[in-house]
Amino acid sequence: MKPVLLVLAAGMGSRYGGLKQIDKVGPGGEAIIDYSIYDAIRAGYSRIVFVIRKDIETDIRNFFEPRLKGRIPFDFVHQELDMIPEGFSVPPDRKKPWGTGHAVMVASSKIDQPFAVINGDDFYGPSSYRQTADFLMYNSDPNEYAMVGYRLDNTLSDNGSVARGICKTNDHDYLEEVTEHTKIYREDGKIISLLDDGTRMEFTGDEPVSMNFWCFKPGIFPKLESQFTTFLREHGNEPKSEFFIPLPVTTLIRSGEIKMKVLHSREAWFGVTYKEDKPVVEKKIRDLVDAGVYPEKLWE
Repeated sequence: MKPVLLVLAAGMGSRYGGLKQIDKVGPGGEAIIDYSIYDAIRAGYSRIVFVIRKDIETDIRNFFEPRLKGRIPFDFVHQELDMIPEGFSVPPDRKKPWGTGHAVMVASSKIDQPFAVINGDDFYGPSSYRQTADFLMYNSDPNEYAMVGYRLDNTLSDNGSVARGICKTNDHDYLEEVTEHTKIYREDGKIISLLDDGTRMEFTGDEPVSMNFWCFKPGIFPKLESQFTTFLREHGNEPKSEFFIPLPVTTLIRSGEIKMKVLHSREAWFGVTYKEDKPVVEKKIRDLVDAGVYPEKLWE
């Protein structure tokens, strides 16, 4: 069975200052998502599902419909603040979405086969899609999932701090836990994480990190719903708390309910966290086009 690609594109882009999901970075006016979908089609993915907000659906649909129609089936699902279990309410001062784990959870009505999850504003590289497609098509264990791991020092921005999930694996490359660090940056040749309590942690740069490229099977959905209910009980009244994917994944690994294989990618990851990142991304895309990895105009 060929897998589905779930594209998380509901983010608000507060640090970027605009709708970065469809900001053009390629020589033919392509967004980063265009390259992700192009790589996914080449790797054997059968369908695309976009997770978006209702208020940006028209912009997203108008951008991608002419590109994808006739090339690959696609669909949309909404992620909204009020999409929570009965018995809970949205804090009146909350504006942020509930996070990536919630974004995956709300797609359950659209997906009934193995699927991968990506961020819409991240470039992951062609071979990463081939690795994930192979895993999803040929791994038959319903409770064994996977994630793509990238070197930390290949994922940082020169224009500010970034959030990264630092991965701890066992000797057989199965994930043991992901620790979310929300403020990692370069300083005087070092890689520093500023922790919530103000202390600083230094990394070497070769640590494997999660860039939100995950491989799941449909059995993950009820597990996420259960974990999200627990999250709301503990953190639902916090206006900025987020249900990141690593949180339920780590909990499920520790309980023995799932296994998570780490697929190490040699690809260079890049993304547009800040507006100042855009020229760098444009240059990297240009270099890949010049090297023959992509055509000058992706969809012609």
